[in-house]
Amino acid sequence: MTSTQQIPGPLSLVCEVTHRCPLHCVYCSNPLVMQQAEAELPTEAWTRVFTEAAQLGVAHLHLTGGEPLARHDIADLIRAGRNAGLYVNMITSAIGLSEPRLAALVEAGLDHIQLSLQDADEVLANRWAGARTHAKKLEMAALIKAQPHLAFTVNIVVHRQNLDRLEEMIALAESMGPERMEIAHVQYYGWALKNRDLLLPTREQLERSTKTLREAQERLAGRIHLQAVVPDYYARYPKACVGGWGRQLMLIDPAGRAMPCHSASIISGLAFDNVRDHDLAWLWHESSAFHRFRGDDWMQEPCRSCERKTVDFGGCRCQAMQVLDDADATDPACHLSPHHEQLIKIAEAAPAGTNTLHYRTIELLSHS
Repeated sequence: MTSTQQIPGPLSLVCEVTHRCPLHCVYCSNPLVMQQAEAELPTEAWTRVFTEAAQLGVAHLHLTGGEPLARHDIADLIRAGRNAGLYVNMITSAIGLSEPRLAALVEAGLDHIQLSLQDADEVLANRWAGARTHAKKLEMAALIKAQPHLAFTVNIVVHRQNLDRLEEMIALAESMGPERMEIAHVQYYGWALKNRDLLLPTREQLERSTKTLREAQERLAGRIHLQAVVPDYYARYPKACVGGWGRQLMLIDPAGRAMPCHSASIISGLAFDNVRDHDLAWLWHESSAFHRFRGDDWMQEPCRSCERKTVDFGGCRCQAMQVLDDADATDPACHLSPHHEQLIKIAEAAPAGTNTLHYRTIELLSHS
């Protein structure tokens, strides 16, 4: 394997500091087999990682999970990231947050907080979360907004079961007073894939929601920046997943494994090196997992000869693996893929004749 020192360092470092979480969301993108608390990196290891990230050129640090507030040292981690010169964002459900703890996180250097919202209806929001959390989120949103130097994003997770209430959800998020709002269609990995038949919206729902989004963007322009992430299953071209494999983002899981994206572990044959054994520069430039889908040597046709290969980089490798059992294949979301019809059939199939939802559970934790 040749060194690729000419590749610029990543822009963002996503740190899954824990897989512990008080929620059991039916759309969670965490892996089905998660890391136990005993396997988590200690404070000192994360501090070193943040310093190495800054040296590598990383600008943004995203602390996520699980629920990052499940770690008692989260303020120390935020301080370490800020001391390294990184812009620190925390993605949270706000469960475990209080007014004193929020003040401590801001004092430690937290720049931005992203709060998730499951529905406008409290009963249904709690159903999708698998826990009674909605009222607490609204209470914490008011405290977050009261912090004068903390940027605030509300992330509305949408799917078949709540998309018809998009207008109400946008209104609720607007009332929280964020600077930014993201309408995030469920991405079908991890637990969301287990629930895909019940969560994937219909084409008609997507078209109606697109109109609602446009109207909201016009109404909120200049006050709240609103953007949307749509499901690949209805796309004409695939997304440039994480900006291209091993190009812009590095993810560290709770146990220290370095990955090009949050779902990379589903791809058979990949081995993930660990921050316990290597520094971030080595992992970025030399680790075989990051090399696996860089460039275009791995690409099959039609990707290899397609002019868009430098735009979407062949699409999502994890989606190709999940749908086609071939991580080298053209992402079936692309209309040029010979397997595109397979994805269309999945999208247009009637939902399963069951109301059973598979909730994210902690029973599947492993020591790996």
